[in-house]
Formats: sequence, structure tokens, C-alpha cells
Amino acid sequence: MKNERCISSSHGLENHGLEPKKDTFWNLSSTDLIEISIRRKEGTLSKDGALVCITGKHTGRSPNDKFIVKDKITEDTIDWGKVNSSITADKFDLLHKKILSHLSSKDLFIQDCYAGADQNNRLKIRVVTESAWHNLFARNMFIQPDIEYLTNFIPDFTVLHAPSCHAEKELHGTNSEVFVLVNFSKKLVIIGGTIYAGEIKKSVFSLLNYILPEKGVLPMHCSANISAEGKSAIFFGLSGTGKTTLSADSNRELIGDDEHGWSEHGVFNFEGGCYAKVIKLSQEAEPEIFSATKRFGTILENVVMNPLTRELDLDDGSLTENTRASYPIEFIPNVTKNGFGPQPNHIIMLTADAFGVLPPISKLSPEQAMYHFLSGYTARVAGTEKGVTEPQAVFSSCFGAPFMPRNPTVYAKLLGDKIKSSGATCWLVNTGWTGGKYGVGQRMPIKYTRAMLDAALNGDLDEVEYYKDDNFGLMVPLKCPQVPDQILKPESSWGDKGLYNKSAKEVARLFEQNFIQFKDFVDNNVLEIAIRADH
Repeated sequence: MKNERCISSSHGLENHGLEPKKDTFWNLSSTDLIEISIRRKEGTLSKDGALVCITGKHTGRSPNDKFIVKDKITEDTIDWGKVNSSITADKFDLLHKKILSHLSSKDLFIQDCYAGADQNNRLKIRVVTESAWHNLFARNMFIQPDIEYLTNFIPDFTVLHAPSCHAEKELHGTNSEVFVLVNFSKKLVIIGGTIYAGEIKKSVFSLLNYILPEKGVLPMHCSANISAEGKSAIFFGLSGTGKTTLSADSNRELIGDDEHGWSEHGVFNFEGGCYAKVIKLSQEAEPEIFSATKRFGTILENVVMNPLTRELDLDDGSLTENTRASYPIEFIPNVTKNGFGPQPNHIIMLTADAFGVLPPISKLSPEQAMYHFLSGYTARVAGTEKGVTEPQAVFSSCFGAPFMPRNPTVYAKLLGDKIKSSGATCWLVNTGWTGGKYGVGQRMPIKYTRAMLDAALNGDLDEVEYYKDDNFGLMVPLKCPQVPDQILKPESSWGDKGLYNKSAKEVARLFEQNFIQFKDFVDNNVLEIAIRADH
């Protein structure tokens, strides 16, 4: 059966092995999907019109439940290990059969969309879900084809999403009831056992991360924007480092907030929306994102809401610190019209150093940029994860290791080539702590971080004097407009200089220890700048 308001494709669900016994809803509008979500009690409207949805016990990704089918296509091209776990084709087929049976008994929602603003490097994606709000998530996060292309839409990859379908560990070879399985031979992703919507987005990101390097395109976990003069900048960074916040700048056009490709023609967004963390979001510090949380069409995931007044409490992390807002990218007022930007002239690598020892901004040589790209450093702080009571160093190669199917050095080599051809200037920016570690010092004020970034992007740091940091070998400016001098030198903001040096040398040692895994795969120029304490 089909809903009369649907725009369906001639390439029907039978091509995916589905035999729906209930209603199928093709490419519904956001309004239709929200109406159905509320009717089915999948979510509730906030006072300002956003759809608030709760994901239960899974409030983030389940990295231990993600598998890639190991077959002739992938056996020699995937970087197998803890990040990229393998599963046999037979086990995949068992779960595939189960999810097909499960979905065929449900009302189904289908979105046909693009992943990638560049038509030469995009994937046509079909997302089939059993809930309306997850279909709205796909509609928000990916790029909508023009209506005339929907009737003959044939996907390159299909995502089957069924949170109420669970794996059986012994039978299906999974680690839990949750499963996120990718099959490159069948061009298929199957997801079950978890309501957390981010699994849809990140599985498609992983597809592009595998496919694009063979075309000479660098896939990146980054945000990107463009200056009024038409110069673009890339912001690499792990969750919580400010990637979304700092790229949403009223003085620059936003290309995208999370996932991009860098081709010979420039930078292009993979997505049609944003998936921003909103815990403790403030209108003063992040006005563009704050405004998006109050829009009809936005999904708020695990945000606490007063059931009587429907007022949001963005400061309440009782459900999770990983509260999220999914919204169409056009909800940001200064967004590019086509998701494209020119070749970047600045590359910013963001870290939130909870140990408080990295300089707040430093200029990187191309070799240092490759080193820090492979390192992908940030730090967890107490309270963000169960059992974390002290700052913990986190290294995630390429600033997105969980989503990188190939060896990290494949992406690092591409980055090095792109830096060389574009002549981009590279920066390391610490949005973490100053004056001491977490619990002693304070988080770097965002006004100072923005001032340092503005100075770097506007060329105000080109002529200032720099000093070489003793512990990390980084070139640090001695002056920056609107930033106190003592902020620029981290040791100057600490009360105990001896304790600073001890902490800095320990973090440098952690860098060295982590980089051992790459020493046989990078050239001598990168090895020579490997961070080491100055004994």
C-alpha cells in the first residue's frame, strides 16, 4: 500500500527484498513526518516547535557493535582491527534475512537522498526506517534531490534501519543485541537494536570514507566555512572540541559542520544538515545553533523538556551529555547555497586539552600537520563518561578513527598532497583548559579562541613574532589582537611552573607512545618532527 502524498521511485522496495504488508511512505515532507511522529508518540513538540525524541539506553554510537563484511572486495583494503571489525558474509545474511522479515511487517518510511554536494563524488542513498522521526533525521542530514529525480531514483547504497529488531549474539556473531553492519559487495547497511539516530549518519560517512580515496578525494571529519573574500577554511576536531561552534561564524559562510570531501576542485559538504551537540548551549556563545534548536523541523535528541510547559533545559545532562540537534543546514543563516567552497587556504586542527598544557594556538609545518592529523588528540574530562574521574588522553587518527575503514596513513598521505598543492597554512588550536588541568584551571574562553582564529584567518598572525614551545616543538605567537599575552603561553597561566612542565612532558610522552603505530608508514620528514619532550 502507498500513502497518496508519497513520491515513490519506480525502483521499488522489492529490489531490496522487502515485501511490505502495511503502509509505505515515500519521501514525505518534514511536516508530514513530524505529524506522523507525534501521532505515533515517537516524539513531542517543544514550546518552540522542535521535535523532542528520546533514544533510551543508547544515547550515543555503539562502536563495538559495528562490523564490515570481510570478502573479496574488502579483505585487503580495510584496516582490520579494533576499529574495523569483520563479520562473515554468512552471518550478515542471517541478520539481513531477519531485518527484511521484521521491516516487511511494519509501516515503512523511505527517503531517497544524496550524500555529497559534488555530483561527481556523491552517493545516492536510500534510507528505509520503521519510524517516522528517523526518516526525518535522514531528510535533515542528507541532501534532497529535485522532485523530478525521485520517480526514477536508483540508490547506490541502501540503509535498512530497524531499532526494534535485535541481534542474537551466538547466532549472528555480534557483541550484543545492537548491530551496525556494512556490506560493500551488496551495497547495503543494516542497523538494529539502537534508537540513536547518529548511527545512520555515521554509517554513510564510513561508506564515503572507503570509496572516495580511490578517486583521489580526501574524506574528512571536519567543518568548513568561507570568508567574505571567498577563501575557505577547514576545521578538524573530535566531538566537544568546537568544530561545529567555531565554524558557525556570522562573518563567514558555512559550507558544513561535520563531514566533507576535498577534491581537485575544492571542498564540498557530504550533508544537507547539521547534527550539533547542544549540552549547555547558550544564545550568547553560539547564537546560530541556539536559534536552530527553536525551529519547527529540528529534532532534539535526548534533550530534557518540562512536560507541562514544554520548555527546554539545555543545561540538563541527566539523560546524557551527548544531547543533539538535527536540523537542515539552511537553518543556519549564513550558509553556502550549493555546499561548495574553493581550495582551503587555512587548515585548523582543534583539540580540547583537558591537561591544560598545549598552547591555545600554534602554527604547524606541513609535516607537523600530518603528525597531528594522524594523532588526532583530545582529552576526556571527568563526568562525560562513566568511570572517568580524571582527564584522559584520547587519540583518534584523522580526527575520526571510528569512521575510517582504510589505514589512517592513506588519508594522511592525501592530506599531505592536498596541503602541498593548495599551499594552505595549518594551525593547531587548543579549546581546552588554561591555568591548569580540568578541575584546577578554566576552559579557554570562547571569545579568546574566536579572536585567535580570526587573527589567523585574517592574516594578523603572519607578521608577529613566534617562539618554539620546549615540550611540543610548536611555533606559538607571542602577540594576538584581543588576547592577553599570558594566555598565549600556557606555562604563564599556571601558578606552579614546575607542575606545568611535569604535566606537559607527560602529555608529550603520550603523543610519542601513540605515534609508534605509524612510524613504519610515514616518511622521515614526519618522523623528525614527532613530538618529544625536550630533556
